[in-house]
Amino acid sequence: MKQGKEVENPESRFSAVLLAAAKLPGVRVPREAYLRSALARHCSEDDIRRAIEETPAAAGIASEVLDKVANDSIRYETAKVSALSAAAGIPGILALPATVPADMAQYFGHMVRIAQKLAYLYSWPDLFSDEGDDVDDATMGVLTLFFGVMFGTQSANAAVGKVAGMMSKQVAKKLPQKALTQGVVYPIVKKVAAYLGVQMTKQSFAKAVSKAIPLVGAAVSGGLTFATYLPMAKRLKKHLVGLPLADPSHRVMDGEVVDAEAVEDHESFASAHAERHAADTTAAELEEPRS
Repeated sequence: MKQGKEVENPESRFSAVLLAAAKLPGVRVPREAYLRSALARHCSEDDIRRAIEETPAAAGIASEVLDKVANDSIRYETAKVSALSAAAGIPGILALPATVPADMAQYFGHMVRIAQKLAYLYSWPDLFSDEGDDVDDATMGVLTLFFGVMFGTQSANAAVGKVAGMMSKQVAKKLPQKALTQGVVYPIVKKVAAYLGVQMTKQSFAKAVSKAIPLVGAAVSGGLTFATYLPMAKRLKKHLVGLPLADPSHRVMDGEVVDAEAVEDHESFASAHAERHAADTTAAELEEPRS
């Protein structure tokens, strides 16, 4: 009965797996350390310092540099997750109860890793707190939307754009908590999580089938992971590149940095009402992933 309830509530199932993946060792990418390492061979120390203190866009980092660094990160994470998936496929059918959940967890963990790297390159704020293993609701919300973009849901694309717009209007340095947890974006987060829960179930089954035959399963599993992870990472990159936060002309001015909630609080009632109405009409779009 409990298992049936989990199937009937794909939103909760997805959120539980995402939370577990976000808590895995090595999944969290320190923003400062990553930007310093990724930009070291391409930028001056002054540009790197400003990219860390403000954003790569504010530092005027060339789009060609960001593109190369992003592609390098995508290739690295794709190779790593594919190798781990192939290794998980070696034991064969007898080990399926153990290897499939573990493979799904590390797969999602690497999705969280590439989401962080691309977000930091394209001027999003730090997604995780430096203290403890807790993941706040706003971070869970934005990661859910990032995953939705990876899976090609148009409503997730629109919601990520909305969140980015809130931060870009007044150059906020943290995620808009209210919008992601109870505001106009929250209903879309819930719908995207439910859709991803269904997709996760389908993906788990595909991975189980691919691992049924030892050694052969390793090759198939690794290939399946490569074939799915790479285009999803590229899809997220393509979307983040086009957002206002990534615009090099979008620079921080003295005294301009504010809490992103101020942006939402200043939106008109009519605009908020329209957004809520739009959120209620996006469920159908979730079943039509964009290629």
